[in-house]
Amino acid sequence: MTNDIAISVQDLKKVYSPNTKSEKLALNNISLNIKKGAIFGLLGPNGAGKSTFINILADLVRKNSGNIKILGYDHQEYLKKVKTFMGIVPQELNIDPFFTPYELLEIQAGLFGIPKNSRRTCEILKLLRLEDKAHAYARTLSGGMRRRLLIAKAMVHDPEILILDEPTAGVDVELRSDLWKNICKLNKQGKTIIITTHYLHEAEELCDEIAIIDKGKLIAIDTTSKIKSFINKKELIILFDDKNFNLKPITDLNAKVEIKANLLKIIYKPEEILYSDILNAVQNSNIKINDIKINETKLEDVFLKLTKN
Repeated sequence: MTNDIAISVQDLKKVYSPNTKSEKLALNNISLNIKKGAIFGLLGPNGAGKSTFINILADLVRKNSGNIKILGYDHQEYLKKVKTFMGIVPQELNIDPFFTPYELLEIQAGLFGIPKNSRRTCEILKLLRLEDKAHAYARTLSGGMRRRLLIAKAMVHDPEILILDEPTAGVDVELRSDLWKNICKLNKQGKTIIITTHYLHEAEELCDEIAIIDKGKLIAIDTTSKIKSFINKKELIILFDDKNFNLKPITDLNAKVEIKANLLKIIYKPEEILYSDILNAVQNSNIKINDIKINETKLEDVFLKLTKN
């Protein structure tokens, strides 16, 4: 494994209740590499196997077969060591209600054997805007604050890899934006971030690379831009005044044209037709343009197409 790989997974398989009527194949020989310093998105419908994948990394679920390496160390052979490389934020809001955030972070640091003079409890609470609740009981915190507290707990041992399972589930828009700012800040400090999310626009904006799994099988993995290029389609939408124009220069390019009221939609494949050729054809059509915009493929379109297929 090369030095730039944070997590390497080869032929990972998990079967629940094997050899019974309720047998379920959760992960079907998954293989992928996650680069150091990346923000990596793991996407898939409910029940696709995302949480099983993360729970195997966390040693909460045991794999049936396959090999995992964390920063070059075998996950099974060096389990105690590789756990120190990872900070894992679970999907469930699992927090002891009778401790304060400060106490919870101190306990977590103790579990990782961090000496008191090396702990960053106050720094982490401030980073996640929990300093004013440092000594309030965890049961008094809102859902968004509890979510931030889980992230804080995962950071006490300064892990190189931060893994977040649906980190913004149940969080309002403002707090979600705040969480992602903190996550991006950690990534700029060199942390590798792995997230699962149902919010595809988040993955599209934040992730360098994306893997899509469905029914336990890896169906796509690549950079975000290349994943989006799976649907080779762009739309140029023109708002016009006068219908007295000639569409022949556009149709000669084999672009599809749709007209509705005073809107002209030109649909073309970027692999076959250059954007500059479309613009030249529009100009030669003598269209009196009031406004113009481009609709590009969204990650959601690709996700829906791949999971349906």
